[in-house]
Parts: sequence; structure tokens; C-alpha cells
Amino acid sequence: MANLPTRKWPWRGVIEEYRQFLPVSDATPVVTLLEGGTPLVESKVLGPSLSGKIKMYFKYEGLNPTGSFKDRGMVMAIAKAKEDGATMTMCASTGNTAAAAAAYSSAAGMASVVLIPAGYVALGKLSQALAYGARTLSVEGNFDDCLRCVREICENYPVALVNSLNPYRMEGQKTAAFEVCEALGGPPDFHALPVGNAGNISAYWLGYKEYRDRGITDSLPVMLGIQAAGAAPLVHGKPVDHPETVATAIRIGNPARWNDAVKAASESGGIFRALTDEEILATYADLARYEGLFVEPASAAGVAGVRKLAHEGYFGDRAVTVACTLTGHGLKDPDRAISMAPQPETVRADVAQLLDILGLR
Repeated sequence: MANLPTRKWPWRGVIEEYRQFLPVSDATPVVTLLEGGTPLVESKVLGPSLSGKIKMYFKYEGLNPTGSFKDRGMVMAIAKAKEDGATMTMCASTGNTAAAAAAYSSAAGMASVVLIPAGYVALGKLSQALAYGARTLSVEGNFDDCLRCVREICENYPVALVNSLNPYRMEGQKTAAFEVCEALGGPPDFHALPVGNAGNISAYWLGYKEYRDRGITDSLPVMLGIQAAGAAPLVHGKPVDHPETVATAIRIGNPARWNDAVKAASESGGIFRALTDEEILATYADLARYEGLFVEPASAAGVAGVRKLAHEGYFGDRAVTVACTLTGHGLKDPDRAISMAPQPETVRADVAQLLDILGLR
């Protein structure tokens, strides 16, 4: 692993840090909000609780500029759209793509249009798209209906599509795999991710393979794709017409990157698994309480999947390293956190009362 890059700080953003691995030239505008460079945090509680032989790490993508992994791909999509002369971008979104598209379009001086499924986008994400100035349209339908409309418009009018169907999105998102390798000194044995539209698992696999093919690393991880039980088309092998889950970021019934995701799992020897909302939310709460990592519900799916697989004996008895991508920050969905947590107690501004309540005397 001697060929792994040594990073210099301050961090310059995905395009400048990984220019040699990206389809950019001197003509490509560097539209950056200093995305990427997110931490890989070793689990202190959840990983060790599984067995003494599983070392778990969290790739905390919620610390990107708009609070999710989408920024990595969006910086590339917007930069290339601007290079091609586009003045308007458009996407369908369950929230995170909308926030990223709106932010980077604004930074690039471009108009942004986002279509969201009516009633299915968390308040934190919707507020971002609105604040960044995107023309936000709530569509009577699900994500797949929104994406169908976006594709038709972008194919026939001068509007740049910036969903994960855009190949430049994959190019930007693959850099997260590079960072995992650099942090660990090589790829993990397994990498678990939430899967909705399936762009992220496809992009990570692209990145891992590129580092291996260039001789920078000499192995590949097994990819584990985790879906919500009510939105698990890749698990069932067929689209879900009416996907339902509290994990809104992965509430998608017909992934745009279906074939790429299946290829990532099959080539790596990995699997897709479905978890109930209860299993996902239990890990969502545990990540905050025991690891100090506040994520949106969908982000917990990968970790929840690893916990379930470990209890089923999937990893065997050998020592393994498992990376889990935490895709978005908890403030993306504050309503969920508030609804699950104890409410604040109202007390007098009285030290004696506070001491009694806290059991300090």
C-alpha cells in the first residue's frame, strides 16, 4: 500500500484533491464548497459489541457542506454542466440531492429546479433547497414519478440533469472510496451502505476498483447494500410501486443505478439485505447515544445491516474491517429526532431544585 497519497491540508475540495482521477481539464470551472475530506471514525461501542474480531468504521458524510454525500458528485455534475454552457439544472429528489443541486448551482451562478414527491421530504432538506434559491416543485407522486418528468424535460430542453444518472455524479462520489483507502492504509474487508437510488454503492465500487486497477491498492472490499423493507427492489429483484419507509432518503422503488448496483454486489461477492424501519431507527438512536454521531434515519441502514449480519454469523470468526457510510447529517430530519427523544423538562431557575432533579445532593 506504499502508493497511497499523502494528503496536505488545508483541504481544497474534491476536484482539486483528485484532479488526476477525474474527467476534468483546465477548461473545467472549479465550483467548490470544499466538499470531501470527511472523517472516518472508528466505532467505540457498536462495533466492539458485535464481536472482538469486527473493527467498524463510520465514513461520516454528514459533514459535507450541505450535510450529505451528495455534494461529492454534485460538484462534478455542476462543474461539467457549467463547462458545457448550461444555465439551468434540474433534479428529482427525496431531499439530499435537491439541497446539493441548489447549493452548487447557486455557487456556479446557475438556476436550479428541483422536483420533490409531495409530503415525502424531511423539513431540514426542504428548507435547504428553498434557502439556496431553487425553484422547488412538489409533485403529486413518488420519487420515480419525479425522475421520469425530469428525464423527459432534460432530454428535450436545454436543462442539465444532475441526478445520479449523470455520469459525472459517479465520478465525484467515487472519491469517498479513495478517502477510505487513504485513512485505513487500504480498502476495508467489507463496505456497507444504505441503498435507495443506488448511485452511492455504484460509485464506491467504481472508486475502489480504480485505486486497485492503478496499482494504488491491491484488494477490493465486499459491498453490502442495505435497503428498507418497504423499499427494497434490489432485494426482491423487482421494482416496488409504492415504496414506504421512515428512511425517506432511500424511499425509492425503482433505482436509477439498478444495474450498476447489482454489478457492484455481484463482482465484489456482496449482497443486498432489507431491514425493518424498527431496526433502522434503533441503530439511528444508538449511533447518536453511543457513538456521538447524529445522522438522518437512512444513514443508519448500513450500520443496522452490519449488526444484523454479524448476529447471523455472516462475517464468520475471522478478524475483519468493516466501513459503513453515514450518508447524511441528523439535522436533515430534525422532526424524527425530536419525536423519538424525551422532551425537555421545565424547571425553575433554582439551584436547589436542579440539584434535587439531578441527584447531586
